[in-house]
Amino acid sequence: MMRGPKKMALAVRKPDGEIYIETKELSTHTWQKWPLVRGVCAFVESLVSGYQCLMKSAEISMGEEAFEQEESRFDKWVNDTFGDKAGNFIMTLAAIAGGALALVLFLVIPTALTGLLGKFVELGLWRAWIEGILKIVMLVGYMALVSRMKDIKRMFAYHGAEHKTIACYEAGLELKVENIRRCSRFHPRCGTSFLLIVVLLSILVGALITSTNTLLRIALKLLLLPVVMGVGYEIIKFCGRHNNVITRAISAPGLWLQHITTNEPDDSMIECAIAAVQPVLPDDPNEGKW
Repeated sequence: MMRGPKKMALAVRKPDGEIYIETKELSTHTWQKWPLVRGVCAFVESLVSGYQCLMKSAEISMGEEAFEQEESRFDKWVNDTFGDKAGNFIMTLAAIAGGALALVLFLVIPTALTGLLGKFVELGLWRAWIEGILKIVMLVGYMALVSRMKDIKRMFAYHGAEHKTIACYEAGLELKVENIRRCSRFHPRCGTSFLLIVVLLSILVGALITSTNTLLRIALKLLLLPVVMGVGYEIIKFCGRHNNVITRAISAPGLWLQHITTNEPDDSMIECAIAAVQPVLPDDPNEGKW
């Protein structure tokens, strides 16, 4: 999946070896481009569109017969209730469930565990840092565990192909397999880097919350989460525009984490990445600059 200034494209290798390409025009309101606000919009959009593309790619690469099974009561209720929009409803529901699970794993559980520890030990100023350490351990541990799954390994290789293709384009090289193969699979403007920056910023925000009440801390963090995401996006955007000691230091943790979330792709994966990026490239290269 590739996203450009005006279009988004999906490229999938079909069972017969051909590459299926689907493009979508992107429409944004002026307020969706405002600083801080655009970060939240980008996160929600990437969550929904990412899940939609995963489902679409699975359907195409595996063949529709892989999804043919006896209709459950829930499926029947969804189809009867929403008709042609049943698929969109399921995708939206799954995206919301995925977002809720992420909040529980990386916000609620670390705060709750630290609050439980605080009943036995006086934590003081260490409370926020213990919460932060738990967040990072759970995030890295979760990614490391899922990366061991066969299908996820393959998906992370496609992720690497995306990064290498974008790096090749930004280097001004022709988008050919042999050129892309030599490029780095690590990129500072990755969603992995954004996620890690949001976690690190949330640790700093947690340090500013003086209340020791666990439920209140969770509620305040949820309320401040859009602000944290907005700031995190602006930091990623700034690092994408500048290359100096400070921006490289900020980008470094996200690049380290990409050792888990990206793998080296094979040539067929690179071909898919080329097919996905070509339809979204702007006529004016300046339009694609961060």
